[in-house]
Amino acid sequence: MTQPPPPPPGPLTAVPPASSGAHAQSAEHRFPCEQCGADYRYDPQNGTLTCDHCGHQETIRSGPWRGGSLRELDFDTALSSGLAEADMEETRVLRCPNCAAQVELDPKDHAGECPFCATPMVTDTGTHRHIKPKGVLPFAFDERSAHKAMSDWLGQLWFAPNGLQQYARKGRRMDGIYVPYWTFDAETRSQYRGQRGTVYYVTETVVVDGKRQSRQVPKVRWRPVSGRVQRFFDDVLVLASKSLPKKNTDALEPWDLSALEPYQPQYLAGFRAEAYAVELADGYSEANARMSRVIERDVRFDIGGDRQRIEFIDSNFSDITFKHVLLPVWLAAYKYRGKTYRFVVNGQSGRVQGERPYSAWKIATAVILALILGGAVAYFGSR
Repeated sequence: MTQPPPPPPGPLTAVPPASSGAHAQSAEHRFPCEQCGADYRYDPQNGTLTCDHCGHQETIRSGPWRGGSLRELDFDTALSSGLAEADMEETRVLRCPNCAAQVELDPKDHAGECPFCATPMVTDTGTHRHIKPKGVLPFAFDERSAHKAMSDWLGQLWFAPNGLQQYARKGRRMDGIYVPYWTFDAETRSQYRGQRGTVYYVTETVVVDGKRQSRQVPKVRWRPVSGRVQRFFDDVLVLASKSLPKKNTDALEPWDLSALEPYQPQYLAGFRAEAYAVELADGYSEANARMSRVIERDVRFDIGGDRQRIEFIDSNFSDITFKHVLLPVWLAAYKYRGKTYRFVVNGQSGRVQGERPYSAWKIATAVILALILGGAVAYFGSR
């Protein structure tokens, strides 16, 4: 006979376990149902916390800053003197022995499978102290919808092994993962020096097969230019995970960051979250490189003309701020001949990306059929 869950502890609140240090702020939470005491999970379809045991639903309470913009943190302060304790937290994580992913775990989980590479894992007592998320983009649809999107995508793959199609039909569980990202804001002012090229044409006479012919030859007239450009960058997004191929996560874009909600752990109920593996300084280096490419494009536009030469750009980056955000991804890992292939679904838009194996015998069969068909066409064409 199934034992009933424990009695409810009272109004809906996060129930953190004892802190592991005097200043540590634990991010391990339980959200017990107000009616039966079982754990709630976040329901993307209704945007509420739902109890699978008794069906009770609870609205996620708004934070005091709801309706305003998410608070940015000062980048220079974070690097020089560190952040306030309120901006830090400590979570229980498990590091995968195969792909080194750091996945945050619920206290009740003791063993499982790495969602990134399908490697079996056993939990330990490791913790990860990191910058607390400022925003979270809640999942917009449930696992069933994610699985359908993935199955439709897999069904369009040519030369995929039969096992991959069977994998899709079996409906193996997908993991809902909140993937860590950094966003950066910056005010930029840039001075440049370069040259503007204007294309003109001259007529030249050439000899072709003993005959004189005229042709128009393009030339470029260059003149020096200099100037200034400025741009404000808002929410330059940088992946803070190393567990997924960047080409796949980049292909999940765009994300509608205007739908970010102030971080509340209730949105993570029933899902997993990955701890960031790309540190803040490294994340800014990537963001700076991306901003510099945009500035170069602005400079070329400002130079104008038909061609541009850039001799130097001196950019000043000021008022740099950042925040740590969590974005939703449905993830499935499939092993074929000892290699792991991963499929990711944007938990907001449903866009699918992934790695795929190829079936050697299907490719060989297609080549043979193509050769037979080509030979038949050549034979009947010659007759």
